[in-house]
Amino acid sequence: MTRQEFLARIRGEMRKTSGLFAASVAERPAHPQRIADTLRRELSERWPETLEVFRREFERVGGIFYRVPSLAEVPEVVGALARERGARRVIAWHPSALRADLSGPLMAQDLETHLMPPGGLPEAERHGLRAHIAEADLGLTGVDLAVAETGTLVLVSGAGRPRSTALLPPYHVAVFDRTALVESLQQLGVVLESWHEGQPPVGRGGAIHFITGPSRTADIELTLTRGVHGPKEVHAIFVDAPFVG
Repeated sequence: MTRQEFLARIRGEMRKTSGLFAASVAERPAHPQRIADTLRRELSERWPETLEVFRREFERVGGIFYRVPSLAEVPEVVGALARERGARRVIAWHPSALRADLSGPLMAQDLETHLMPPGGLPEAERHGLRAHIAEADLGLTGVDLAVAETGTLVLVSGAGRPRSTALLPPYHVAVFDRTALVESLQQLGVVLESWHEGQPPVGRGGAIHFITGPSRTADIELTLTRGVHGPKEVHAIFVDAPFVG
C-alpha cells in the first residue's frame, strides 16, 4: 500500500463519522462536596431510571449486564458465567474494598478463588502478585462510579483493590449498587472534584480507570480485535439491595 493509498483510506473512514460533538469548558465548582451531596440525594429518588439508561448504554458498548436482589446471588451469577467460558481461577478485591467476602460462596461454585491482600506490599511481592493476577481467568471488582450516559465503570486503585484485577484477566466482573450511579459525565466531574477536596482517604491509590466496554484494538487494516490490551469481556452485576459497610 502506497502512502497516498494509506492516507486516502484514512480520509474515507473519517468521512463516515458525523463530526465532533460540541464541547465547552465547565467551571470548576467552589464547593464540590456540597454539590455532590445534593446530587446524591436527588439520585436516590431517580436511580431506577438512571440504572435503565446505564444498562442500555453498557450493553451498547459490548458489556454484559445482570441484576440480582442481593449480594448473596452474585456468586451464582459469577459461577454460571465462569462455567460457560471454561474459567476456573478467580482473583477478587479484598472484602474491605468489595464490601463483601464472597470467597466461600465462590469456592462453593467450584471456583479457585484468591483475595487481594488488604494493604501495600513490598515491591518484590507486588511483582509476584501481578504475575499471579495475570494467570487468573476472571477478575472480580467493585465499582466506584457507574456513568449512565456512556455505560462507563469508574474504578479507583488502592489498598486491597489493585488496578491489575480489572485489567489482566480475560474476564472482568464488576459488582455495584445504586450508590455508584451518576447520570452524566458532568456529574462525574463534580464527584471527582469532591474526591480531591481535603485530605485523601488512607489507602487510596493514584489511578482512576474509566472502563467503557471490553478492550478493543484495530490494526492498520482496521480489523477489530477484543482482549489484546485488557479483558475481552466486561460484566456488570447490579445489586438491588444497597451494600452495607
